[in-house]
Amino acid sequence: MASPLKCDLCDNQATVHLTQIVNHKVHKVDLCEACAQAKGVTDPSGFSLADLLLKASLNPEPPAASGLRCARCGFVPEDFKKTGRFGCPHCYDTLTGLVDPMLENMHKGTQHSGKVPERAIARKSLQDRLSTLETNLQTAIEAERYEDAAKFRDEILQVREAAGLPTPSA
Repeated sequence: MASPLKCDLCDNQATVHLTQIVNHKVHKVDLCEACAQAKGVTDPSGFSLADLLLKASLNPEPPAASGLRCARCGFVPEDFKKTGRFGCPHCYDTLTGLVDPMLENMHKGTQHSGKVPERAIARKSLQDRLSTLETNLQTAIEAERYEDAAKFRDEILQVREAAGLPTPSA
């Protein structure tokens, strides 16, 4: 489970999260309840997000110790933490150490397995059943087991009729 965010001003647990977009850049501020009240966040007339952003810019996050940087776009983990997005598709490969733990926490693993619609499963099952019956019919005819062949033929006709498929003409 992810650790709780810290207040940008006092390092207590942040419960108020503010986001402002200026010149296409996302600026986020996380505050504890006490700092939010002290800065007037609960009173919109006295609140200045610009002041908080200035304070946050005076105390920037330390540079990444890992030194990870996308070779194509120059994106670093701090950029992802600020924007919640990657700069290019190559970032997923470069920053896989950052992505994989998040995916494991959000999903049942890191591999996409997808979903199959119920009707597609039923259609595939029907096709497999008809294919098996037709193979059995052909084998019975070749072995001159005509009673078995008649049973397979009748079953094929029943399956096709139940599925609403056209029956082949004789």
